[in-house]
Amino acid sequence: MFRTLSPRSSIMKKNWLLSKEIVSVSIPLIGGMVGNLVMMFVDRLCLARYSEATLAASGPAVFTAMTIISFFSGVAAMGRSFVAQAHGKSGDDEAEKEGSLGIVLAIVLAILLLALGPLFAKIPLLSNRPANIVQLESDYIRWAIIFGAAMVVNIGCSSFLNGIGKTRIPFLIGVMGQLLDLFFTVGLVFGKFGLPEMGMVGSAVGTIIGAGSMTVAYFIFLPRSVITGLRDSFRLVISTKAKVFKERLRTGIPAGGALGLDELGQTGFVWIVGFMGPVALSANNLNLTINYIGIIPIIGLGIGCSILAATAIGANDRVRLMDVIKTTVVIEIAYVACMGVIQVFFADVLLSPFGLAEMSPEIAAAARSTTRWLWTYSFAFVFSMTGATVLESFGITRFTLGTRAVFMWLLSLPLIYYVASSGPQSPDRLILCWIIGSVFEIAIGVVLFWRIAQAIRRNENSVVLTAASTDEAIA
Repeated sequence: MFRTLSPRSSIMKKNWLLSKEIVSVSIPLIGGMVGNLVMMFVDRLCLARYSEATLAASGPAVFTAMTIISFFSGVAAMGRSFVAQAHGKSGDDEAEKEGSLGIVLAIVLAILLLALGPLFAKIPLLSNRPANIVQLESDYIRWAIIFGAAMVVNIGCSSFLNGIGKTRIPFLIGVMGQLLDLFFTVGLVFGKFGLPEMGMVGSAVGTIIGAGSMTVAYFIFLPRSVITGLRDSFRLVISTKAKVFKERLRTGIPAGGALGLDELGQTGFVWIVGFMGPVALSANNLNLTINYIGIIPIIGLGIGCSILAATAIGANDRVRLMDVIKTTVVIEIAYVACMGVIQVFFADVLLSPFGLAEMSPEIAAAARSTTRWLWTYSFAFVFSMTGATVLESFGITRFTLGTRAVFMWLLSLPLIYYVASSGPQSPDRLILCWIIGSVFEIAIGVVLFWRIAQAIRRNENSVVLTAASTDEAIA
């Protein structure tokens, strides 16, 4: 006789298979982010070792450039939801059409970013920093806009592949680009490997080479139908006078705005901590790196969740949608619990690669004590990150932008500023600043999940696919 699974065993098997699917989609995304972290770390290390001037200029220049690029990238990344929904609704053919239009939009955004480059390069002139530092910042931003344009096009290409679940291809292309970036950044900053010494500009040029090589690779590995579809997409844009972009921009601009606002908020947090003195600032630089390492898997899982969620929305399968969200959150919380144990009980192990033994006792103590509380932010980030990406799958992005603007900029950062700037300078208050940020981050998550519940209950879907938007534009 055949054995049949009990209802409980059947549910457990279903959850296990879904967990494997979520992890398999997310792992390449996580791997790509780890590569970006290594690339960023080497870049900052090179500029720190090159000269005191490049060390001083690198922080403001890199943060300014990445805030600008994050906005344009966020708009282009919205194409992932369009592709995934089309794939869930109609299969490969419609997904390829959405992918082609998304790449065309990314190219347009890249051209706009390049056109605004000279204006963005003047931003450092608004500061009162020394003239030589300002010039280095301006030069870096001018070159950074070029690699930013390549990154925006890459986001458009990867959004198609990620949207249909082929996340390994962008990962492999990313590894290739990151290795080239590392080689040329080191070579061009210091003049090694037979390359010219370019200092701070060499860092940006190295990234241009890495990002540009990825662009070439994408156009080699994208399906021919997507490449040939670019011509039809350009014709569609011209025939509708770009009105076909209306729905993508309606959802993409708020998504990019939320991403840029978050990046700007992280920059603001760094500057605010500076009010507590050099000990707190130095310790916080270490905590930021450890925290970023800790939340990378959450970001990857959140994006993986959004891909599967958008596919389920396109297929109008709300049961699978809820299963994907719940299973992702369980995986993320289990990961945070493991990472939290390491942060609380093995803080010294995490800090030792950064030279814990050589630090001053004050910096080491502040970094160690704050590291033990970083799990609070990771836990909060589970809900804010996953909530934002799932709402993107619905095309509900303006709500995310408004929520982050209110909680981060009107509540969290002002309160952190008050704590940091009032009273005697004390690195002990660094912990309180992180806890405040965590409290408001989980508040963002709660509000976003409330909105997700509403969207599921009302059967909402604000993503308007190309066929429908074309009919509207022609009409």
